[in-house]
Amino acid sequence: MNLSTYLPVASLWHNRFTAFAESLQSPLLLLIRLVWGVQFIQTGWGKWQDLSKVTGFFTDIGIPFPELNAYVVATTELGGGILLVLGLVSRLTTVPLIVSMLVAYLTTEQEALQSLWGNPDPFLNAAPFLFLFASILLFTFGPGKFSLDYLIGKKIKKLSAGRE
Repeated sequence: MNLSTYLPVASLWHNRFTAFAESLQSPLLLLIRLVWGVQFIQTGWGKWQDLSKVTGFFTDIGIPFPELNAYVVATTELGGGILLVLGLVSRLTTVPLIVSMLVAYLTTEQEALQSLWGNPDPFLNAAPFLFLFASILLFTFGPGKFSLDYLIGKKIKKLSAGRE
């Protein structure tokens, strides 16, 4: 048996499998945006409901300008969550969310951060991890086809094509 007789069949099946897997990308990105967008909305709204508690916590852990940062974090999480759910300016939205989660690690999860290379379990189990991971995924892959970003981009391309 010659390998070259099997290559076209293998290639066909590989292409079909890859196309199927790629067809799941946008639904997965939608799911990530909805689940973690809602989580960010809830945490941001919770912070807005008791800004004095957040300010006190930020003061206790030594964050500079704790009251201002309480407003910034609450607004970032609430507004960012809403924008993620809508899929609007998604990649840009994830940047302050990623920064916020990194600051959370640096200020409240230092042990987990230090153990990352030797024992990653504390890092992976820390509260900011899934928020950070979801934000990095959305920054990297974008919001997918089920988003306002996609619809706006499609409209812009259509308008640009009409000008040429």
